[in-house]
Amino acid sequence: MEIEREQCAEAVVELHSETVCKRRIPKRYRLPVLDERLRRERTRMEAKTISEARRHGVPTPIIFDVDDYEIVMERIHGKIARDVLDDEICEKMGETVAKLHNASIIHGDLTTSNFIVGCDGRVYLIDFGLSFFDTTTESRGVDIHVFFQCLRGTHASHEHSFRHAFLRGYRRFFAGDADAVIRRADEIWLRGRFVERRSGGRGGDHGDPR
Repeated sequence: MEIEREQCAEAVVELHSETVCKRRIPKRYRLPVLDERLRRERTRMEAKTISEARRHGVPTPIIFDVDDYEIVMERIHGKIARDVLDDEICEKMGETVAKLHNASIIHGDLTTSNFIVGCDGRVYLIDFGLSFFDTTTESRGVDIHVFFQCLRGTHASHEHSFRHAFLRGYRRFFAGDADAVIRRADEIWLRGRFVERRSGGRGGDHGDPR
């Protein structure tokens, strides 16, 4: 079977029939010693956050093997959420992100392309390449803000209903003060609007950030 290959800014990803191999690639603009250290640290962090998230009930790929720069994990068969998004899926995404935040993990790139609706009906979270551990309201708010920005940019015609569906799931499963995190996400959006206006930008008016 032909192996599918994808390359992003930080890694080469090989898609096999049942596994995914993700290998972080060297950056020529960095000193070799620094580059090796950063790639090793990011690889280990990604594997650790995936495993910890799964332990806390977040649907993620199973990790099969890890070395200094490569992770071999389960391939999740299904459809990218971006292509099949509806209110029910968004609500499940909210549940998933709440469980992730309960585990003190920040994903760092919450877009609808990083969720897969599996053949088993579960909504899986993938691509933990920017993930890290943090318990602050600010970091959790940034995570949700990134997701809301994705809805505005990619799913604008359904943004309102998708946002509310996501928040229903998040509020139901987050163990802390969900409203404080959501308020922070709104504040982050307003900060961006303020900076944009001060700098003379003319971005679209998205109305009420909630």
